[in-house]
Amino acid sequence: MALPPTIPTSFVPHSSVVPRRFSADFTGAFGFLAYAVLGVVFLLALGVFFYGRILAADKVSKDEELLAKVQAIDPKTIEIFVRLRDRLTSSATLLSNHVAFSGFFSSLEKILPTTVRFTTLHLSLDAAASSKVDGAGIAKNFNALAVASTAFSADGRIKDAIFSNINVNKDSSVSFSLAATLDPAIIVFSP
Repeated sequence: MALPPTIPTSFVPHSSVVPRRFSADFTGAFGFLAYAVLGVVFLLALGVFFYGRILAADKVSKDEELLAKVQAIDPKTIEIFVRLRDRLTSSATLLSNHVAFSGFFSSLEKILPTTVRFTTLHLSLDAAASSKVDGAGIAKNFNALAVASTAFSADGRIKDAIFSNINVNKDSSVSFSLAATLDPAIIVFSP
């Protein structure tokens, strides 16, 4: 018996249509990004490799150049430079320890009034590098001597200035003696 032609011999049942939610598939994008990063890292590795080769070649050429310059140095020239360095070092040591009273005389000229003068002046330096000044002089009057005393105390480099043996002469001038210590900075040599 044959089946009527309107009845199908097989069929696929239709499923009920359920709306699908959108889901993003980032697998392809992540794979693309991973390959891009791999490519950049590979290019950087190649760059570092070739830069290392360039630096190594440059180092070899610089080493050869340095060796040539070292071999070109004359030992006599080295001896001359070493002697010069030693002489400069010892002269700097000598000058730093050199006592020069010219700084004291320059200061004395600036701070001492013109109406006060020394007739004798004795400068001494003891073993501890402490310098002292002893002297005698004449001032026009007592006020001029007071101005000199004030100038010494204001300067500060002539310390412990003691005026003694003060005598008023017949012409109103004042004779005196001075004893003081000097600050080491005032007697140090300076070019």
